[in-house]
Amino acid sequence: MATTGQGRASARVNVNGRGETNVATGVPVLDHLLAMLAVYASFDLALEVEPGSPEVEITAAARSLGEALAEPLRSPEVRGHGSAEIPVAEALAHVTLEASGRPLLVSKVDLSEARIAGLAGDLAARFLDELTQAAGLTLHVRLIEGSDTQHVLEAIFKALGAALDQASTPRRRERE
Repeated sequence: MATTGQGRASARVNVNGRGETNVATGVPVLDHLLAMLAVYASFDLALEVEPGSPEVEITAAARSLGEALAEPLRSPEVRGHGSAEIPVAEALAHVTLEASGRPLLVSKVDLSEARIAGLAGDLAARFLDELTQAAGLTLHVRLIEGSDTQHVLEAIFKALGAALDQASTPRRRERE
């Protein structure tokens, strides 16, 4: 169980959970995406963000979640890396990550012109960049196929969840 708070947001993550969520970021589309991430990661996630502008709420949610994940993902008992490809309708995303302690986001996804629920589509880039920095992840995100912005975002967050699930999986014990 990890807990963090930075004034604007607080997150509790149980990486050995069942995908149960209580998420209130103030940005409904982000709440939906984070709930899917938790289900695919098999994490129990409680995340609350104090009201503010959507950009501030997205940043605070990502930073808080990243801080809560940093320690469990770097534990010597877990793999610390994962990769997943997940489809949602016509969209297909591939996410690979390592809890390297060297934050880096490499993404070939450009949603800068997109709009979701009145928000600029760069919400994914903003969220992923903050998450990467706070958790100390090397994160690669590829959109293999996809045109519908909602489907693209869902595919990315589901693939991220599945990769996080792999990264938090216990290492196999050496054969005796």
